[in-house]
Amino acid sequence: MKAAVQKSFNASEEERGKLYLVATPIGNLDDMTFRAINTLKSCSIIAAEDTRQTRKLLTHFDITPDMLFSYHEHNKAASGPELIRYIIEGKNLALVSDAGLPAISDPGSDLVKLALEAGISVIPIPGANAALSALIASGLDTERFTFVGFPPRDKKDLEKLLQSFQASHGTILFYESPHRIVKTLTVLKETLGSRRVVLARELTKLHEEWVRGSVEQCLAKLEEHPPIGEYCVVVEGKNEAEEEQERQAWWQSLSLEDHVAHYEAEGLTRKEAMKRTATDRSISKRDVYNALL
Repeated sequence: MKAAVQKSFNASEEERGKLYLVATPIGNLDDMTFRAINTLKSCSIIAAEDTRQTRKLLTHFDITPDMLFSYHEHNKAASGPELIRYIIEGKNLALVSDAGLPAISDPGSDLVKLALEAGISVIPIPGANAALSALIASGLDTERFTFVGFPPRDKKDLEKLLQSFQASHGTILFYESPHRIVKTLTVLKETLGSRRVVLARELTKLHEEWVRGSVEQCLAKLEEHPPIGEYCVVVEGKNEAEEEQERQAWWQSLSLEDHVAHYEAEGLTRKEAMKRTATDRSISKRDVYNALL
């Protein structure tokens, strides 16, 4: 028995199966791609976060895998290696989440790591994603953004996370549950100030809803209409003009001499302090030198 198992783990790359990461609809079943359907039909095993939810999807598209396997946060330590063994033995495996792209805010990322460590090919089958769908329709900056999944529940941890974005120009994306959204937005206001925020829920569904405005306006809207369902939250990054103004504010009341002395007190040489002062004030280092002669 051990020899047989060892032989399966030593299978050549040609004999091994592949791991497919298959995107599923985030609400509207029409978002399922032809490639995703064909991939699921061609795989011997489908691993799902919630097999009951996935079974509904498979039934709708008339997909009948040899095995529908449960793989989630609470069983990944045991299920992950078993799934890898099936792939090494030659079975193609498709990983799906309840909605959207697998391996985003779910244990699929752990299975991907195990597969790559075992020399297994990992193939993404792209499709719907709630966070990116909310971003592109938000009206906020799409050039730079950070996705943080579900933020911490503890207030101190949440504050710490949000503080790390105080000076960030990039848009912030995260998910939040209906019973925590008001608390999270309140902490966001206290930590980051009055940023523009977009709340999206029921994306691609019949009752898709968007709330746009300042964080105060969004909180007022949630007070009028109690939150229902999971939210995608899009928060604007720091305004560059505001950041520049704040960056310069600390030295505005200082004389040139005091400005240089500030940097010298931090341990810089006089030459380095004069250079830093010149940079702050957008003047030449020679101008600083001549003024202090």
